[in-house]
Amino acid sequence: MPCHQDRFRRFLLPCLGAAITALAGCSATPPQRPLTAAPLQPEGASGYQDKPGWLFQRQAVAAANPLAAEAGAQILRRGGSAVDAAIAVQMVLTLVEPQSSGIGGGAFLMHWDGQRVQAFDGRETAPAAADEALFLQADGKPMPFLMAAVGGRAVGVPGVLRMLEMAHRQHGRLPWAQLFEPAIRLAEQGFELSPRLHTLLSTETALKQDAQAARYFYNEQGQPRPVGHRLRNPALAVVLRALAQGGSAALHESGPIAADLVQRVRGHAANPGRLTAADLSAYRALEREPLCQVWRLRWRICGFPPPSSGHLTLMQMLYLMDAKGMPAQALEGGVPSTELLHLYTESARLAFADRAQYMADPGFVSAPGGRWDSLLDAAYLRDRAALISERSMGSAKAGQPAGERQAWAPQADQPEYGTSHISVIDAQGRAVALTTSIEAVFGARLMSDGGSGLAGGYLLNNQLTDFALAPRDAQGRPVANRLEPGKRPRSSMSPTLVFDARDGRLLMSLGSPGGPAIIHFTAKTLLGTLAWGMDAQQAINLPNFGSFNGPTVLEAGRFPLATVDALKARGHTVQQPEMPSGLQAIERRTPGWFGGADPRREGEVRGD
Repeated sequence: MPCHQDRFRRFLLPCLGAAITALAGCSATPPQRPLTAAPLQPEGASGYQDKPGWLFQRQAVAAANPLAAEAGAQILRRGGSAVDAAIAVQMVLTLVEPQSSGIGGGAFLMHWDGQRVQAFDGRETAPAAADEALFLQADGKPMPFLMAAVGGRAVGVPGVLRMLEMAHRQHGRLPWAQLFEPAIRLAEQGFELSPRLHTLLSTETALKQDAQAARYFYNEQGQPRPVGHRLRNPALAVVLRALAQGGSAALHESGPIAADLVQRVRGHAANPGRLTAADLSAYRALEREPLCQVWRLRWRICGFPPPSSGHLTLMQMLYLMDAKGMPAQALEGGVPSTELLHLYTESARLAFADRAQYMADPGFVSAPGGRWDSLLDAAYLRDRAALISERSMGSAKAGQPAGERQAWAPQADQPEYGTSHISVIDAQGRAVALTTSIEAVFGARLMSDGGSGLAGGYLLNNQLTDFALAPRDAQGRPVANRLEPGKRPRSSMSPTLVFDARDGRLLMSLGSPGGPAIIHFTAKTLLGTLAWGMDAQQAINLPNFGSFNGPTVLEAGRFPLATVDALKARGHTVQQPEMPSGLQAIERRTPGWFGGADPRREGEVRGD
């Protein structure tokens, strides 16, 4: 039976109380960790408390909600594959973590079948009628973010279902319809509203503007349903049954689900969008060539290629740090040292400058010098690392990899949000790293009931705001990540698989939500586990830090004042925001797999 790694005090049990009894059909037993226990601070804003991690002998599922993780574990116990479990988890997350991901959004999936790594692209696409001026006001200036995001305007063509279906055709072991059963059961019987969802509903204002969402999430007085309220979603149950029987065609082809989606986007009273039934039908998931790089001769790190900027940017940072020379003392008092933070954030400034200049959908934008790994060439990165000095550069300009002649404008800073991450390793050693998103918290604040006329439903994405809101600079030069019909917006999602470069063994599956900070959260976890000898949970528990080619950001309340002052003395502008990562990771540990989940959110790990 599974037990806590390092602090094996308790056995972890296969069912999570009455709610999971309904989900899994097993007898009620004490939960692995009570849902009222400490680390359920909704956004990690205060009362931070480390989680200890979980060890399993055969298989494991890490997800952002205990009900979702348990759904995946139950699929594995039935003989399902890692892909099967990930599909079940995604369907439950649509219900219990609706603010972050769901069937109205998109995702990237990395898969290992024991022989090869694959990258499945379910990123949303821009409607055929959209153009680069979609988010420009009459005066030519970009809309404020919420003006652009709320309503139908920013809704991209969802891709997660088509992508999961593609992966299932290749790697599924259980019938497609079985994978929807846990989510359908929970939608019909209800689930207890969590502290984090309640807090987000309490601070949200735009969601109430959508009548369907307002009736579902709020009471007649306009107050959010309380923590512990049993929330039933009959509309989503109907939609999921249709998808279970008809596959992704139930959403992408003609029928009530597709019709309702299009009507809500195009018929939005204040901010209509351009998505059509033809856009839904035309959507295709893609299989891309994954990017795999060897780091320090020992580890092979595989991640998603563009349109994700995540893997390229984090690998640039790791290589730049090595090129400059890692400090002798990376940690001081259990947190990253001043020297480490200086080197890391300066490397991040250089990498994020290249991200803003070059990275976009490869179907529309050529890679620098004709290949994306030109950004990782040793000679290029040595030259870039030479720009790092004892004082902060403040902000960096993009470099010019060998052979690059394109005249792109760098993308201006703009908000990016949202997302959820799922990691799965099954009993046969197959692995999934799946990062999934509807973009902002609650997406476009637009809920579809699938044409059922029932309460609830699922939220639609606002993923088009991941394109450059300002498509050109003052000189008229285009931004690589500008909106174009059929294009996939640049993403920061970084689903990652790590292997032993010497013998090819799978070592870890990991990823996180967090907008562009996903890159920093993932890089921090790789540094903690691979470079600093931590287990996955210890690395996740580390305070967050980074830079987006501007100020240095340090997680609020997690760094000593002496560190902040030392950085300021070296020219850093330091900000200390909340940085609520939602990291999930599963790593190889004798005699099995060790899982870690972020204490800043509600994620847990389940398995056997």
